[in-house]
Amino acid sequence: MAVENPKDWKTYDEFAYGIATNRLPATDALDGSSHTIHFEDGRDLSLAFERNTVSWSDKSSSGKDACEVIQVAPSTYFIEIVFAEKPAEAETIILDTKTRRALSILSIVRSKDETVGEPQVGQVFVPGVLDGGEATGPVPHETRDLIGLRAHFTYSPNHTYEHTYLSSKRYAWQCLVGVQRGHGDVDLATTYKFAENQYVFTFREFKIAVASTFFYNFDEMRSTGKFLGITGEGRIQNSPAGAFIRKASMTYYLPGQDPV
Repeated sequence: MAVENPKDWKTYDEFAYGIATNRLPATDALDGSSHTIHFEDGRDLSLAFERNTVSWSDKSSSGKDACEVIQVAPSTYFIEIVFAEKPAEAETIILDTKTRRALSILSIVRSKDETVGEPQVGQVFVPGVLDGGEATGPVPHETRDLIGLRAHFTYSPNHTYEHTYLSSKRYAWQCLVGVQRGHGDVDLATTYKFAENQYVFTFREFKIAVASTFFYNFDEMRSTGKFLGITGEGRIQNSPAGAFIRKASMTYYLPGQDPV
């Protein structure tokens, strides 16, 4: 069954085509290694990496699934796990093997009935620590650092988007180049600070069933991420994405007048 969208609104698969052109390449740096992450919610996740796959297990289940690993900063990896038996879910893990800090972002496509008035794709965030030594540096945490920033993201010659970070809960976007040119909206967003000049930015759209997870490296001005959503034909699809970042401007607020 086709997904209904606003008039002239592009479906998820239409705007996502080619949006991984400027993405960083995958790495085999973790191939042959095994790791256990202890998450704050009590979950212990074991991971064993092979070429393009990961064998994983926790207290409730286990499996061997497709996995992409991208080095997004020194000793830091963007790990994307797509579950064959749970197509409505995908887990992104940001892992720094030096500081031993980790952050899990689980994206879940839910039914329309259980998400009335909410984005259909939800996300769950849980920090963790890599087993085998003492973690250093700050715990990944929600941040207000991006509020007021306006930046441009070029994913390909045919994809440039402007982001304006409005508050701790929402951001605005508009398409400057591409099939969505002239389209824009304000959606729910969550931002975590992972390390200095490193952020995990996520958003959940209202008008179409799609959510996204991106790692920002402001030292390199690169964005690496993914979309999970429902295509125009009703299929669940997990799509890679990546962009060059250009900071355009910053808004500063008077004391007592800053956003939520």
